[in-house]
Amino acid sequence: MEDLSIMKVGVIGTGSMGEKHVRTYASLSRHCDLIGIYDNDKVRSKEIATKYEINQFESLTELLQVVDIVSIAVPTAYHYEIGLACIQHNVHMLIEKPITSNVNQAKELIEKAHAKELKIQVGHIELYNPLINILKNMLVNEKIIAFDIHRMSPYDQRLAKVDVVQDLMIHDLYILKELLGFKILNLYAVGQIRNNTSKHALSIINFTDGTLAQLTASFKSIRKVRTIRIFTEKSIINVNLLSGEIERIKSVNNSPNLQKDNLDMKITEMLQVPYSEPLKLQLIDFINSVKNNTPPLVTGEDGLEVLAICNRISLRISNSE
Repeated sequence: MEDLSIMKVGVIGTGSMGEKHVRTYASLSRHCDLIGIYDNDKVRSKEIATKYEINQFESLTELLQVVDIVSIAVPTAYHYEIGLACIQHNVHMLIEKPITSNVNQAKELIEKAHAKELKIQVGHIELYNPLINILKNMLVNEKIIAFDIHRMSPYDQRLAKVDVVQDLMIHDLYILKELLGFKILNLYAVGQIRNNTSKHALSIINFTDGTLAQLTASFKSIRKVRTIRIFTEKSIINVNLLSGEIERIKSVNNSPNLQKDNLDMKITEMLQVPYSEPLKLQLIDFINSVKNNTPPLVTGEDGLEVLAICNRISLRISNSE
């Protein structure tokens, strides 16, 4: 007998990220049934279908008629029209970031999805990185002064028309939203534009509580970098998202047991966080949010809010040229 509690899922888009979704769904047979894939690129779609032994659908409509959930992993320019098609067929959506190309499209998708009681989750995978939860707990009793965040990658030809703010910096804006909320007082940004898109971007954000954040995102790096440095009144915290390491250097000046000549004493703590699979955690969370009718961790409204900030940064960069 068919288990009706098992969600039927599909993947739209079979590029690099789409294949990751296919591979991960295929490993989650206890949670879902991977029905198949759709992509305009029939050659690539057939290659992925053969590799993972799944169905290749000839049209988007055919796929949407037989699934409960889809991952949308196509270029951002197509998120809106595919999202509308999903809503028309009563299909819940996990949309890779950013949610859409512009705020008005995002608002319309969210409104129409709500009207039909459909879930939208935006694929901000860093929030499923256990490092972020650990960092959030570490900051509970800290007075934060500033963040210095770097997210950089070597250039690749596929990035020729991709905006580094929308592709890389957006992750760190989500992390800031998770750690601080978005009570922005002022925002400044400069960058280097090539092919009408930012390839290197620097943004400084002043929050209403006095916290400062400096974010650098670049496609011009000779190596991949994913680091967060946090300055607080009591410590400096260094986070390497690639290696899973957190270093905290704390002042112990306030200890009553210290001698006068030890007032500059510091202690260093190192934490190595075991690797997990953030995409697997994200997909399980979304499947469960649909099954249990609970809000996803990253809602469409969250995606809209971060998209609006990205657009402000990109506009500032364009105006600074």
